[in-house]
Amino acid sequence: MPKRVLIADDAVFMRELLREILGEAGYEIAAEAADGTEAVERFREQSPDLVTLDIVMPRKSGLDALREILALNPGACVVMCSALGQEALVMESLEAGARDFIVKPFKPDQVRNVVARAIQKGAEGATS
Repeated sequence: MPKRVLIADDAVFMRELLREILGEAGYEIAAEAADGTEAVERFREQSPDLVTLDIVMPRKSGLDALREILALNPGACVVMCSALGQEALVMESLEAGARDFIVKPFKPDQVRNVVARAIQKGAEGATS
C-alpha cells in the first residue's frame, strides 16, 4: 500500500511540483494545504504517513503547524521545505521535531531521497 502524503505550500506551482515528483515515486497524495492552518486541519482529517511543510506560509507558519501536528501525533513524519537563506528556521524546525528538510528549488532526486529517508527514520523509531 503506498504511503500517503499531505503537501502544504502556499505556492500552487510548488504543490504541483511535489505532487508530480512524489506521485511518480509511488506515493499517494492524500491532501494539499495552502497554509499552516489548513495543513493542521488536513492532517487531523487524513492522518497521512508523511507531511511536507513549507516553512513560510500565511495564517500559520510551517514551524507553528509542525508544532501543532506533533502535538496531535508525536510520531508524525514531517519534512520541512525551505528556500535558501532560511537556515535558522530549518534548524529550529529540526529541533522542534521535523525529520528532515528539502531546499527549494526542488530537485526530484533530492525530494525522493529525503522523503524515503524520513519515512525510514520513522519506521526504525517505531521498532526500537
